[in-house]
Amino acid sequence: MATPDIQINCDPVTGLCEIPDFKDDKIEAVAFDGETEIIYVGDPMCSWCWGISPQLNALERYGKSIGVPFRLVMGGLRPGGGDAWNEEFKGFLKHHWEEVNQRSGQPFSMDLFEKENFNYDTEPSCRAIVTARQMNPEKTLSFYELVQHHFYVKNNDPNEVEFYQPICEKLDMDYKVFSEFFNSPTAKKLTEQDFQLNRSWGIRGYPSVVVRKGQELHLIANGYASFEDLKTRLDQVR
Repeated sequence: MATPDIQINCDPVTGLCEIPDFKDDKIEAVAFDGETEIIYVGDPMCSWCWGISPQLNALERYGKSIGVPFRLVMGGLRPGGGDAWNEEFKGFLKHHWEEVNQRSGQPFSMDLFEKENFNYDTEPSCRAIVTARQMNPEKTLSFYELVQHHFYVKNNDPNEVEFYQPICEKLDMDYKVFSEFFNSPTAKKLTEQDFQLNRSWGIRGYPSVVVRKGQELHLIANGYASFEDLKTRLDQVR
């Protein structure tokens, strides 16, 4: 799954992290339930997804207040990782994190770049969100935000299952149940289905926000956006 020759491409102007080419598998059509919903397509290790986090949190609360459900679909920014952890790649990431911090105000720690080894593989963190979603859909966004915080602010390694223990404890989720499902073939399959699903919708970068009205999908954000802009676009679609 890794594509080590392709570096993450993130645009500081649009606030969009683009994805590399992904294998095209046959994707089954999905029948939607309900009239309208907000679908956030993101990746916990996409730094612009961390930058937009407060705006998406506000959108989720607004959606709840007007009866529009909110769900997450995992993107798959860099499944498998594979980039050499060298000064060039670390410098690229550090510069990019500084750009996100300057525009969004979201905090970042730079201690990650002192680590001797690190694989920027985004699949495990996406799989963790899928696991949390299976366990308790109502806590999915909170889990997602805490994963982002523990990575970007605490610089812990989301490739290790132990990374998620304090998050489970904070959200009163059974860590043993979490770790067993996280390591299961089912979790890996469901995570890949998320990756394939958002690509079948034409999503090519994160963060992306889609409003589904009936069987129609309306892209209201492809990159960084303010809550006010997101709210206005949601109301227009509704």
